[in-house]
Amino acid sequence: FEVGDKELKDVVQGFRAMNLRGWNVSMPNKTNIHKYLDKLSPAAELVGAVNTVVNDDGVLTGHITDGTGYMRALKEAGHDIIGKKMTICGAGGAATAICIQAALDGVKEISIFNRKDDFYANAEKTVEKINTKTNCKAQLFDMEDHEQLRKEIAESVIFTNATGVGMKPFEGETLLPSADMLRPELIVSDVVYKPTKTRLLEI
Repeated sequence: FEVGDKELKDVVQGFRAMNLRGWNVSMPNKTNIHKYLDKLSPAAELVGAVNTVVNDDGVLTGHITDGTGYMRALKEAGHDIIGKKMTICGAGGAATAICIQAALDGVKEISIFNRKDDFYANAEKTVEKINTKTNCKAQLFDMEDHEQLRKEIAESVIFTNATGVGMKPFEGETLLPSADMLRPELIVSDVVYKPTKTRLLEI
């Protein structure tokens, strides 16, 4: 149900009083519910957003599950990227959570590509957080720099699209200017869930 910013504190207090085991949070409350919680997971603290609250014996902890879900999916598929390099396109909420969680889990290096739009400044902050708060090295590049993109993908074990390209209204499109940027042994993932097989995954 919808909860405005003014009611959020009372709702959290009510859930606490009812001893609810947990609940999910959507926008616009993801970025301000932390004020009414007891703790944040390391990822939620770095991302600056919460989408799940867990109640452990009265202690409310905020989590961000986008990144943990991504890392778990890779592990369940038999892919180990810990101690290795990844390249990712995107700087929105999903991309930020994935990068932060990957860094916390032990990915060695992350190359982030994004257009120089409103999200670019967000990506700069993400890179700074990763480089100062984790043991991972993060770099940010302009999405239009295709030669740099080719180089970073060639050095990575995984390439991930964390943008909306591939879903409507960009269905059938991909950010890659050339399919030969990919190689058979490269892990390729896409956060777009509809369609289940995007143009990127078909290449």
